[in-house]
Amino acid sequence: MFNANNPTEGKKSSTRQRKPQKKITPQRLKNIGLYYLKRFESSVENLRNVLRRRVDAYARENPEWKKDEAYQWVEDVLAEFERLHYLDDARFTEIKVRSYLNAGKPARYIQNKLREKGIKAADIEEILQEQEYNPLEMALRLAKRKKIGPYRAEEQRREFRQKDMGTLVRAGFDYDIVCEVLDYRVEEE
Repeated sequence: MFNANNPTEGKKSSTRQRKPQKKITPQRLKNIGLYYLKRFESSVENLRNVLRRRVDAYARENPEWKKDEAYQWVEDVLAEFERLHYLDDARFTEIKVRSYLNAGKPARYIQNKLREKGIKAADIEEILQEQEYNPLEMALRLAKRKKIGPYRAEEQRREFRQKDMGTLVRAGFDYDIVCEVLDYRVEEE
């Protein structure tokens, strides 16, 4: 029932109580890492960041707790996972590069995403060189998927040229490739 004197009476409180963080132990960190790897392929640096965030969250709630020791536990867990081949940056990089190429992503986009995950630029470049990568083909694939450029109705191509150019440049394609795509003629099937 609504009470005019107390408008929040009878309503659920908008401030939820958070459950306290479970105590961080070496075994707990290992379990968190295994659960993460069960769901996602990861680089060493990415998993390090995931585990450190959990340590930091627990340390915020328990200021007297020493997180430096837990950071060492994180490194121990990562070393064990690498030894057991649960973590392999080369495998991770190859999987991600293939996935991004199949999605039609340009090399610049791939390099940026993998550097965010802690992969060295030289490793990314090496695996990109091993793949069959044609930037024009990738840009055309994106244009077809978004129905822009040569995949627009002929009467709209000139009107939307700048917008289509922006879409392709923001996706990470070089200006020369973008111009080539926008001037490309699709043969009717």
